[in-house]
Amino acid sequence: MRTKSLKKNKINVITLGCSKNVYDSEVLMGQLKASGKDVVHEEEGNIVVINTCGFINNAKEESINTILDFMQKKEDGEVDKVFVTGCLSERYKPDLQKEIPNVDQYFGTTELPALLKALGADYKHELIGERLTTTPKNYAYLKIAEGCDRPCSFCAIPIMRGKHRSTPIEEIVIEAEKLAANGVKELILIAQDLTYYGLDLYKKRNLAELLEALVKVEGIEWIRLHYAFPTGFPMDVLDVMNREPKVCNYIDIPLQHISDHILKSMRRGTTKEKTTKLLKEFRKEVPEMTIRTTLIVGYPGETEEDFQELKQWVTDMRFERLGCFTYSHEENTHAYNLEDNVPEDVKQDRANQIMEVQSQISWELNQARIGQTFKVVIDRKEGEYFVGRTEFDSPDVDNEVLIDATKTYLKTGEFANVIITEAADFDLYAEVAVV
Repeated sequence: MRTKSLKKNKINVITLGCSKNVYDSEVLMGQLKASGKDVVHEEEGNIVVINTCGFINNAKEESINTILDFMQKKEDGEVDKVFVTGCLSERYKPDLQKEIPNVDQYFGTTELPALLKALGADYKHELIGERLTTTPKNYAYLKIAEGCDRPCSFCAIPIMRGKHRSTPIEEIVIEAEKLAANGVKELILIAQDLTYYGLDLYKKRNLAELLEALVKVEGIEWIRLHYAFPTGFPMDVLDVMNREPKVCNYIDIPLQHISDHILKSMRRGTTKEKTTKLLKEFRKEVPEMTIRTTLIVGYPGETEEDFQELKQWVTDMRFERLGCFTYSHEENTHAYNLEDNVPEDVKQDRANQIMEVQSQISWELNQARIGQTFKVVIDRKEGEYFVGRTEFDSPDVDNEVLIDATKTYLKTGEFANVIITEAADFDLYAEVAVV
């Protein structure tokens, strides 16, 4: 049965999962456009490419459900072809081919040229930084490395993404310049582990040097660091953060847990003492720094005592931003050999307790912001509010600043100085500061 859509050969790219997948979809779309293809992102098209996530159970379920939804649309004649790529496809290709055989073709994370060929396009090596961004025009993700060499017991990323591979500084700068030329003002640096950047290419941790190069890019006003690892953190990055106003006083450093015996089983290469010392160094060197972290509860063998230690530590450390996940038992990881012995309801209850503690901390920290003036970037208009962020907040995961749109007109993608008038747990309310 042929599709009912009037527009033929329009390729619709669907992105699931993390910011690294967003980036990969944008590169794919840039390549397709360079080959003269009609490509859209999460709109209607008769050819569909689903960029999947295979990280934890919830993400895998969402990916599989999305594939099944589009297979139904294919059966109903609403789309012609469905291709699947990304982490789920990399990790489970044989199983997927067996269970959902009517997908036209499956591709792994490193098979972009083959995927393009299947879509009737050529892979163009010369397209450094040529991609179609899908984020609001004022910010973009900039992937500086692929893969990971860390041995974390719970993580399947090395299976799906391979070993760590840094992108040369000059290529990253070219990409940043192209993004800036298209109106991007904020670069969000992403990798599986930013702190490992450069070890393979330059035989040293080179994140600070990369930042020094990126701050020179005209048009870029904010550079934000996502996904740093606590072991072997390059402290010269803090010097650059202090010295360069373009580098946001912000770091996303997933710490996962704090009980020594859980950290050891997780193969994190650190201890409670070392982690706490590192965070105190951060606060000492960059007093204005916002620290975002993520934690895992319900890891195999996590006792009530381990959990209470973690909860107390969260209370004591007063992180500005924090997310908490329940442990997902992933095959082919080191931890899969352990018994997944914390019941699901206990995992969920522990995650809720951590977020209750964090909600109170966030409320208290936000109350202290009332009356202060901040530079914010306006990401979008939503209902009767313009929605912005300070340099201390990342898109989608952190606090937002709401400005009454019935009283003030602001341009999305532009910066404004605002005074905080009210504060809730995770939202700030503000008025434009009168100059």
